[in-house]
Amino acid sequence: MTLAKICGLTTPETLDAALAGGAAFVGAVVFPKSPRHIEPLHAATLFERARRKAKIVAVTVDADDALLTAIALILKPDLIQLHGSETPASAERARVLTGAGIIKALPIRTHEDFAEAEAWEPFVDHLMFDARPPEGAQLPGGVGARFDWTLLAGRAFRRPWFVAGGLTPDNVAGAIRISGAPMVDVSSGVESAPGVKEPALIAAFLEAARSA
Repeated sequence: MTLAKICGLTTPETLDAALAGGAAFVGAVVFPKSPRHIEPLHAATLFERARRKAKIVAVTVDADDALLTAIALILKPDLIQLHGSETPASAERARVLTGAGIIKALPIRTHEDFAEAEAWEPFVDHLMFDARPPEGAQLPGGVGARFDWTLLAGRAFRRPWFVAGGLTPDNVAGAIRISGAPMVDVSSGVESAPGVKEPALIAAFLEAARSA
């Protein structure tokens, strides 16, 4: 069965929809430039209801030590998602500071982009293959861009991996079939506007992923 992560949750209603639909991972984006940004204290209050029901993921972008420490002390996530230009050394630093597992998101456009995955595998618990943002984009993800899922067909990795980028309730089943992804991640694909998640779309996405 394909596991799903609903990312960028900011309200009790949408978090409850994710949990009710069987999401294995729920994400809090701690990145002020994102329309889905949530402060660690707010996230801790909101996501406490998810503890022991789904893995709590704190999504960061080139976070400094102070922010990682605050996230660890206040939110206490199961996993830290690195979605910027982090290095393996900074991933190790994040693991030490937070005690959490590590997801590294890698931008994909061509076959050559997968070379980075092999270098990252010793340092992470999960890999995430996300669409490379369009030129000039202000955000590293959550922009609705997608890549060619056939690039993943037949590939094997030493770490469990997510496919992300441009997934929706309508196309996630196809993405799973084409890529063979064991896990999928969605954010903008279950929104009615940037940062505005819709419980019905979350439910539909999780049902489609489960049925793929």
